Amino acid sequence: MTYTKKELAGKGPQRTFKGDQLQQIAFPLGGIGAGCLHIGGAGNFQDFCLFNAPAFGHSPMTFAAVHCREQGKKEGLLRVLEGPVQKAHIYNQGRFGNGGLAAGHEGLPHMETAQFKGEFPFAQVKLKDRDLPLAVEIEAYSPFIPGDDLASGLPAAFVAYKLRNRGRRQLAVQFSFNAQYPTPGDLHGQNASDLVGHEVRHRREEGAAGLYFDSDLPADDARKVSIAVVSPRREQQADCAWFRGGWFDALTMLTNDLLAGKLKSASRSQPTLTDGRARYGATLFWDLALAPGEVCSIPLVYCWHVGNSELSYGQTPTDDCCAPTYRPFYATRFDDAWAVARHCLESHDALQERTRRFHRALFGSTLPNYVLDAVSANLGILKSPTVLRQEDGMMWCWEGSSYGNGCCAGSCTHVWNYAQALPYLFPALERTMRDLELQHSMDRRGHVTFRSGLPTGAVGHGFHAACDGQLGGVMKVYREWQVAGDDLWLKKRYPLARRSLEYCIRTWDPQQKGALIEPHHNTYDIEFWGPDIMCTSFYLGALRAMVEMAMALGKEKDARRYADLADKGQAYCDAKLWNGEYYYQRVQWKNLKASRQLQKLVSGTGQIHSAGGYSAEALQILKKEGPKYQYGTGCISDGVMGQWLASQLGLPDALNRTRTRRHLRAIFKHNFRRTLRGHANPQRPGYALNDEPGLLLCSWPRGGKPSLPFVYSDEVWTGIEYQVASHMIWEGLVDEGLSIVRAVRARYAGEVRNPWNEYECGNYYARAMSSYGLLLALGGFRYHAPARRLELAPRLAHKKGRLFFAVESGWGSIHYSKQRQTLSVRIEVEEGELSVDEIAFSGALVGRKKRQKPGQTARPGRPLKIVFDRRGTGACSLSHK
Repeated sequence: MTYTKKELAGKGPQRTFKGDQLQQIAFPLGGIGAGCLHIGGAGNFQDFCLFNAPAFGHSPMTFAAVHCREQGKKEGLLRVLEGPVQKAHIYNQGRFGNGGLAAGHEGLPHMETAQFKGEFPFAQVKLKDRDLPLAVEIEAYSPFIPGDDLASGLPAAFVAYKLRNRGRRQLAVQFSFNAQYPTPGDLHGQNASDLVGHEVRHRREEGAAGLYFDSDLPADDARKVSIAVVSPRREQQADCAWFRGGWFDALTMLTNDLLAGKLKSASRSQPTLTDGRARYGATLFWDLALAPGEVCSIPLVYCWHVGNSELSYGQTPTDDCCAPTYRPFYATRFDDAWAVARHCLESHDALQERTRRFHRALFGSTLPNYVLDAVSANLGILKSPTVLRQEDGMMWCWEGSSYGNGCCAGSCTHVWNYAQALPYLFPALERTMRDLELQHSMDRRGHVTFRSGLPTGAVGHGFHAACDGQLGGVMKVYREWQVAGDDLWLKKRYPLARRSLEYCIRTWDPQQKGALIEPHHNTYDIEFWGPDIMCTSFYLGALRAMVEMAMALGKEKDARRYADLADKGQAYCDAKLWNGEYYYQRVQWKNLKASRQLQKLVSGTGQIHSAGGYSAEALQILKKEGPKYQYGTGCISDGVMGQWLASQLGLPDALNRTRTRRHLRAIFKHNFRRTLRGHANPQRPGYALNDEPGLLLCSWPRGGKPSLPFVYSDEVWTGIEYQVASHMIWEGLVDEGLSIVRAVRARYAGEVRNPWNEYECGNYYARAMSSYGLLLALGGFRYHAPARRLELAPRLAHKKGRLFFAVESGWGSIHYSKQRQTLSVRIEVEEGELSVDEIAFSGALVGRKKRQKPGQTARPGRPLKIVFDRRGTGACSLSHK
């Protein structure tokens, strides 16, 4: 069922999309925790999620256009610099903000064809029109620089239009960028007329020049938004006096000027008022002359500032009856959009150059193109409204983003277990999520509320703890320590992690058998009853992590206790949860501490709940089969995920490795489908269906499927597909893992699904960032910062290769070459540094140096080259070249 070697090779550039492949493309532009807007497949702007909340479909009229006239001709041509309008945008009643009586620019002349190529964080659009003597290219991005959360958290989109005269005559070109104010009233159930007192002007001061939009609302009003559209290119002009009127008057009058190529500078002496139908806007434009073959570029930066919100979660109202609300981190740095614009222009070239270096380092990796596609595309989640950053600097995230609101609040611990990008690219931000869990969401017992409050603060503890989220959190404390190497940080968090783990032992393994037996809540939004491998693998992984942390801190008694329990648990899994082919669940609902709850239902004395509980019909199933929503004899795809994290972190094994590999083989055999035709899915089939390939969450190859198996069991989730694929690669099942990745990216091909938006419960679903684990697995990359130990184990059969890396201290590329009896490794750091005292290659220690010896740290412009004798002598030499 694997793809052929040729299909898996994945050589060549990233995909270019055109025609119907452009229909669903929307590429996010924005900052980490700062909101975003999108550039669509046609080069259009859409989905302005600027208001500290998702706002998909809120697309104020924002477009670039050219009027082009050849020398010697009286008439010219107007083109909006977008390809043909996508089908989903044609029926635009409301969803794209242009329905009803609001005018939209979709009816103006567009370019004939468009091609889109995205290599996050850069998007490129090529536009052509046989009647227009201009070739047009658009490049759009927002700064993305590992480790620099400030540069990567700007509320800004950078766009450049490159115009080339492809004709034989000189051209008179009028280039314009037209922007309509994004009215937050749409998001608050209000008409635009409720927001009186708007201002737009051509502002030239404080090192910046461009359009500036503002309103007279108080600074603390959640609807207060300011916008700046600026450019480092001078000689600019502006029309800030769009025609005021009803119906389509404003766009009609603007269109007259665009068609004639006769835009003129104009200002308005009084603020512009809205009347519920006419939205105000402005035009920034340049008059250009292009000789044959000449190229010019117009760079623009679209900046926003929404300093407050009405968003709150899990907070108790204060004495004045109002709960505190979220305020974005960027609002502590900038007072308004003009301040953002000034900063962006002052740092314009440096931000672009640093972002390009990241792009080159990532896409320079010698990995299949569809793997780089999967890794890079899901980094867009960090720019999406799924991710928020609070004014205290703490991260707080949704699971995903619905069309008008976040989906599933509170940095849900079990979903974010899967996400691997943030802890390596921005480890300081990831550590704030550990503090949110352990310092603000955990009570004295050790119970962690798996949905944290917003703004930062204590939350209630009236619901189940999530076992996989809480135990995964213990493993992630170990990960954050390894990535950063901060022993003091670990020392302060260890008692909290220990409290959390002890709660898990008392609650779910009270007899200390080494398995979770009491009912335990998990990422499938239900409780598993009896020992199951999926959650128990997290348990054993957490125990192994605590052993390592305890040993590092000199807590031998803790280390012995947790090691003994982990050993006991591994033996338990082999004896009780192994069927000869894969691990499974032993459903148990009698003789447990929690059994009384279900016994009351069976006896008829318990309450029957309508939602999430037991109806009369479900009660009959309970009597025959036991609790609803189990998997029992099933083969569950993320069933050995605790071992995946253990392998990724270089921990001692949580599970028997030989049986883990056999379990993974069984997953591929039974759960991966080259076509889903014939598969019955009564749940949410839109993730994968018909002839599409995909990895099912669970299958029952030996029979025994419950009447009501765990919810979602028949679905396909990309976050689990990537998790399973990268685990397979760690265990040497490279072709199987790559087959799954290739299948995912085949589904996200533009016609039906957006290649930069892998959804589950909402858009930009956080679990999909498990794709970053592919980068770690294919390189076998681990960096243990406390020991300054680098491990590499490339899984592809390349004699030489290049891998991207990022850790707390720095980021860049690692080059390796294997020639006869010699192995050489060259570390090229783009920013920061990487210090190495030990290096292991493909599992064998091939070099060790004393920490005190100089010349072992790679820095920008000073790569570290390490040459090893591979004949077993262990000799190595380090030099900077």
